[in-house]
Amino acid sequence: MTGFLTTHVLDTARGCPAGGLRIELYRLSGDAREMVVAMETNSDGRTDSPILPQDSFATGTYELIFHAGDYLRATGQATEDPLFLDQVPIRFGMSEHSHYHVPLLLSPFGFSTYRGS
Repeated sequence: MTGFLTTHVLDTARGCPAGGLRIELYRLSGDAREMVVAMETNSDGRTDSPILPQDSFATGTYELIFHAGDYLRATGQATEDPLFLDQVPIRFGMSEHSHYHVPLLLSPFGFSTYRGS
């Protein structure tokens, strides 16, 4: 099986998918950081395609940056400045050629992630 990476974002404060949230994927190698792709979540809180599809997949260390602050402002959940959560980075490794799913559960004052299926 060739690997691929998917993600989605759930707004746990509102109890719904987080649509319209910008996500960036970076590949890390030592001190080097290379942007791979930027996408936005759809109305289901998912990207329309894998954020790292099979034809671009490579094992290694990656970082997803979730632009939570922009989303929280747009939904009226964040009014103070600076925000408690603005950009949420999740750094993770992919060591095998399989499906990796890295979701974000988000609220204005907390987040959680895990390796999903």
